Amino acid sequence: MDHQYVSRVVDLTNPEKNVIYNMTHDEAIELLKSGDAEKVRQIDGQFSLISVNEKTIRMARSIGRPMRYFIAKRMAGPSLVVAERIDTIFEYLKKEELDDQFHPSYTRMVPAHYITTIELLGCPDPNPVYKRFFTPERNRFNDMNIQQMGEYYVGTVYNEIKKWLQNRANKGPVGVTFSAGIDSGSVFLLTCHALKELGESPSRLKAFTLSVDGAGEDLLQARKFLQALKLELFLEPVEVSYDSLDWKKTIKIVEDYKPLDIQSATMNMALLQGIRSRYPDWKFMIDGEGGDENMKDYPIEENPELTIRSVLNNLMLYHEGWGVQSIKHSLTYSGGLSRGYMRSYATSDRLHFDGFSPYTLPNVIEISEGIPYIDLTGWDHERLYDLKGKIVAAGVKAITGMDMPVFTKRRFQHGAASRASFEKLFPDKEIAYRREFLSNYE
Repeated sequence: MDHQYVSRVVDLTNPEKNVIYNMTHDEAIELLKSGDAEKVRQIDGQFSLISVNEKTIRMARSIGRPMRYFIAKRMAGPSLVVAERIDTIFEYLKKEELDDQFHPSYTRMVPAHYITTIELLGCPDPNPVYKRFFTPERNRFNDMNIQQMGEYYVGTVYNEIKKWLQNRANKGPVGVTFSAGIDSGSVFLLTCHALKELGESPSRLKAFTLSVDGAGEDLLQARKFLQALKLELFLEPVEVSYDSLDWKKTIKIVEDYKPLDIQSATMNMALLQGIRSRYPDWKFMIDGEGGDENMKDYPIEENPELTIRSVLNNLMLYHEGWGVQSIKHSLTYSGGLSRGYMRSYATSDRLHFDGFSPYTLPNVIEISEGIPYIDLTGWDHERLYDLKGKIVAAGVKAITGMDMPVFTKRRFQHGAASRASFEKLFPDKEIAYRREFLSNYE
């Protein structure tokens, strides 16, 4: 797409990566072009879209599809370059001999769940205008018990997995990045059940678990999980050496510097590289990314900026950060999982996997935001952390009939390696990650 007006729009995104179930790509573009938030919310699936109507440009994305833009100045007027990645924009600008205008911080990430409107008027171009197209109603399930909430929430996840299997991953093997935590565990069991219900062989499925130098708690946990359900045959450990882990390479791939995201992405990269080396033609991967954000299941005590009141009182705080109108909102990176999803997307995409995270879809988030967390927890941290396991396990039982084992939460990057290896590999301070990121553009 290369539109010539007084201004120029260069779309470097790949629409084939979108997964839209209820309309064509062109129909989705027309809905976006209208600027009508209710119409854009009707788009079912995961997507990043751009529409051009003379000088009015609109962009919209779900969490699962990243989208960035950069406005370059030409003699004839502004040029808007849209892509998934910073380096894609940079390479285009170099080809056009416009890279002297570039700095990575000048690029902008389209925030998930908003229509981002830009008017290309000349110099200076005005700031983008944001309009929500996804605003779930909070605390609307006050009349439901834990069992009912679980069935509704997990049932929605299950429907999204079935749609994906029917419309996207309808042939070939399917891999689960599997730590046996609540999110990856539920995704594995729901996918296995969906394959059976759709008349497919569950032998299409594998649960891949990372172990660095034979260590880490995740592999032990994965075996316990599957043994409890007599499903051990699905497990395939992926053992890698400590020397193969490279957080500096990961920063270049993920294009960010947040320590927790880079640590997670480094382990994910190692796992996916191990799978790719074994199975050169493997395509489809599914994971539990987004489950923690949906159920607000992060240790609040580890973040001095947060309190339980800020977590429970703010709509989709873990998905979007503090919001596009907040002083803390990063134009370069968006916020929350809208930003952090690059840890999953970029690593998977770099190794040519077609990844899917059902917990990130608006249809699923809409249900999770309706859970009355304050009433169920009484502002108590421990009750909040326990709630996720109760709700998801109840839902998995209702859908599959299986009693899902529930283990204490542990971050992926902490479960794949020994503590000594982890502390040896990763820097303590964020500044080291920032410096490495910026060095890629020196």
